[in-house]
Amino acid sequence: MCIRDRSGRRVKTIGIAACSGPGAALCYETITGECGDILGSHHHPEIILHSLSFGEYCRFLEESIWTKIAQLLAATCRVLVKAGADFIICPDNTVHEALIHRDLQSHAPWLHIAEPVAAKAKSSNFKRLAILGTRYLMEGPVYRQQLIPMEIQPVAPAQEERNHINSIIFDRLVLNKGTEKDLSDLLSIIRRMQSEDRCDAVVLGCTELPLILNDHVSPLPTLDSTRLLARAAIRESIGAPPV
Repeated sequence: MCIRDRSGRRVKTIGIAACSGPGAALCYETITGECGDILGSHHHPEIILHSLSFGEYCRFLEESIWTKIAQLLAATCRVLVKAGADFIICPDNTVHEALIHRDLQSHAPWLHIAEPVAAKAKSSNFKRLAILGTRYLMEGPVYRQQLIPMEIQPVAPAQEERNHINSIIFDRLVLNKGTEKDLSDLLSIIRRMQSEDRCDAVVLGCTELPLILNDHVSPLPTLDSTRLLARAAIRESIGAPPV
């Protein structure tokens, strides 16, 4: 089926390279839920989703074997492209480090999750961003590479805080089982980074963090990587320029 917008132009098919279930689901829900004003009530771009076992990603993450993670993503890319995806998004911040080790653009164009986050931070005039996510993400280059050229400083939590956030994510959030204590602990970390590290916004750099964190509860403005990626995918699908 060829989906067209109200002017008759073809709408590109979105491929979602899924890792954890809750993050992929939130990304999918955002795309399908925010297209009505653009394409008409209940209409959205064609979406193809493929997911290898999240356990396979976790196995290689524990040992930081990024080349193996890149191979998993490449396998998913091949499935998505064969099924008709015009471009690919991956609603998982951490695995984007694998893109450094292998060019996956040869399969299909990729939208990098940190790009719409960095663009939103720049347009909002944020200068120091608290980066919350998995330990690999907070300690890795995914956001540094995007933010520093824009003269925006990424700030990681303290070591003990990073370990605790990582446990919250892998022990509960990826299973969609976040608790009130998890939220309380995350808010305490954000408050400390606001006062001591002078952060003026916080990146929800794990696609499950928006399940319990948002602007209504956070002491700092949030940059929701999952929804920002989904909205970038909508713009790409209809041929609109990036924000």
